[in-house]
Amino acid sequence: MATIADKIKAGAKIFDVRTPEEFSEEAYPNAVNIPVDSMMARIDEFGDKNSPVVLYCASGARSAYGARLLKNAGYMDVVNAGGLYDMPKL
Repeated sequence: MATIADKIKAGAKIFDVRTPEEFSEEAYPNAVNIPVDSMMARIDEFGDKNSPVVLYCASGARSAYGARLLKNAGYMDVVNAGGLYDMPKL
């Protein structure tokens, strides 16, 4: 099974589901900010439903909820990476 780092190195899209304020303070390299409350309205921005998606937030709670939303919307390869500080160092 591929690790989160493997998925990112292979081109997985990375999404930060925190607020824009949190994102502006610090974010993971190349992450796109789509707050969890906006995810369904911006669902098309997550791309192909078969492509890998990595989500993170501050602690892992919002990204867990976001991962459930995407899986329920038909996304096949969604990973909750937990909090920003849980993200792999590449």
